[in-house]
Amino acid sequence: MEYVYAGMWLLVGLILIFRMGKENKVFYLAGAFFLILGGWWLANALTEQNLFAGTWGIVLRVITAVALVLLCAVFWKTYQKDRAAFEAKKKQDQKTEEGASDSSEDKGDPDQW
Repeated sequence: MEYVYAGMWLLVGLILIFRMGKENKVFYLAGAFFLILGGWWLANALTEQNLFAGTWGIVLRVITAVALVLLCAVFWKTYQKDRAAFEAKKKQDQKTEEGASDSSEDKGDPDQW
């Protein structure tokens, strides 16, 4: 079963790097993390030492925590930027609609007023 996990993490890492990396560069970091994780599982399966316990387990947890913090920071930065762009577009659309309604009232037939 350890080989399945190792293969799965390696496959996820490659997909993130080669497919999703073009969409956003943060996927290169995420893919690299999953490649490390896949290598870790494979090394654990091939060696007699338990790499998830003791000092090696702590090293893996530190790597995971660093990757998680970096990925969350990049996500939050991208989220804030996208949200600001959405709000600006929403305000622009409202101004455009108000301007269009004002100009359409002026073009109406004066007898209808």
